[in-house]
Amino acid sequence: MIVAENVEKRFGDALVLKRVNLRVEPGEVVTILGASGSGKSTLIRCINGLETLSGGKITVDGHDVSTKAGLVAARRASATVFQLFNLYPHMTALRNITLAPIEVLKLPKAEAEARARALLDKVGLGAHADAYPQQLSGGQRQRVGICRALAMQPRYLLLDEVTSALDPEMTGDVLRILAELAADGTTMVFVTHEIEFARHISSRIVFLEQGELIVDLPTAQFFAEDGGLAVRRIRQFLSKMKKD
Repeated sequence: MIVAENVEKRFGDALVLKRVNLRVEPGEVVTILGASGSGKSTLIRCINGLETLSGGKITVDGHDVSTKAGLVAARRASATVFQLFNLYPHMTALRNITLAPIEVLKLPKAEAEARARALLDKVGLGAHADAYPQQLSGGQRQRVGICRALAMQPRYLLLDEVTSALDPEMTGDVLRILAELAADGTTMVFVTHEIEFARHISSRIVFLEQGELIVDLPTAQFFAEDGGLAVRRIRQFLSKMKKD
């Protein structure tokens, strides 16, 4: 379980997360929505320890990410897929995927490569194991990024706007893979502007507004027309996203 308790994050004088409380149970897909600058990506970066907290506490399966030992354990339990791929350009797709399992999990090279090839096959990239990132399209690179995360066999998958740099066709390919992962029971925390996709795969929707978590609802209730969207700000947000 991922638990955020009264989480605060400051950048200088700016308070970008304001006493955020969130719980993610195993098997859930929790989508974080909100306007640009609302703190969505910052929250993801706090969960995986890429940003230090200014206040409050985050634990992953009971491990406090603010401690060195807790962060190591939390990162073994979770993996992050970033919006800009972050692949090593001098390594093949296969090597990008096997690096952490070999170095961190101490898997034998043959076992790590077998796992990586199986993942590449699953996302339709089995023939591209020896390709370098510059030889792949944006959608293909993002699929390699997802494989790299899954190769660590994480209990939690953190996804930060993974389709924002992709064209519509590539976006569709990546979203189909994520939908399959959700159907298989993968626990995900998903920051996105893909509203219809969020409606389709999410267990719950969390809405951030200027660093505050103002709504945390089951997906059907969040999108309901009979009062589930009582907060005017959320109606405005969804209306704008439909127009965009």
